[in-house]
Amino acid sequence: MSTVIFMSLSYAILSVLINAPSSGYDLAKRFNPSVEGSVGFFWSASFQQIYRELNRLEEKEWVQAESVQQENRPDKRIYTVTTLGKQQLCQWIAEPEDMALIKDELLVKLYAGHLVSCETIVAKLEAHRQKHQQRLAIYQEIKNQYFKDPQVLSNTLKFEYMTLLRGIHYETSWLAWCEEIVALLK
Repeated sequence: MSTVIFMSLSYAILSVLINAPSSGYDLAKRFNPSVEGSVGFFWSASFQQIYRELNRLEEKEWVQAESVQQENRPDKRIYTVTTLGKQQLCQWIAEPEDMALIKDELLVKLYAGHLVSCETIVAKLEAHRQKHQQRLAIYQEIKNQYFKDPQVLSNTLKFEYMTLLRGIHYETSWLAWCEEIVALLK
């Protein structure tokens, strides 16, 4: 299982760098879900994981780094995907993938929810509903700001838009599910 996670992080990093060469610091920010339009909405990684993985990718010659001097600050390294890295990314994209497993603490609690009062569960669901409504509002704002007319998007942006649509559908579906089970519990 850890090999799958390791390999997926490699490709997540390559996917971000392919269109936007970045420093390790800037790359790590793109894995933060609070950054608008970031990969962090569907894949997370810590600064340490990203820097460790960048070193591995550089050793494999999938990325290369160029040192950039800065005034009054340490030099930074800008990472770009190499031809070999792009080939590996394309090969990985073409490979079949497993269906994502659901690993959700809330669902485990609901599974045993009969042990507590319905009010406790409804309160928990209401708290989650607020978070999902907030995330949906963020996604809708991104859609309205950057993807007003999907038919005229560049090919690259169309694929980014696809991931945003998945997030919108996920949040909309989650909210509908929540409404249905809250009604069942009341």
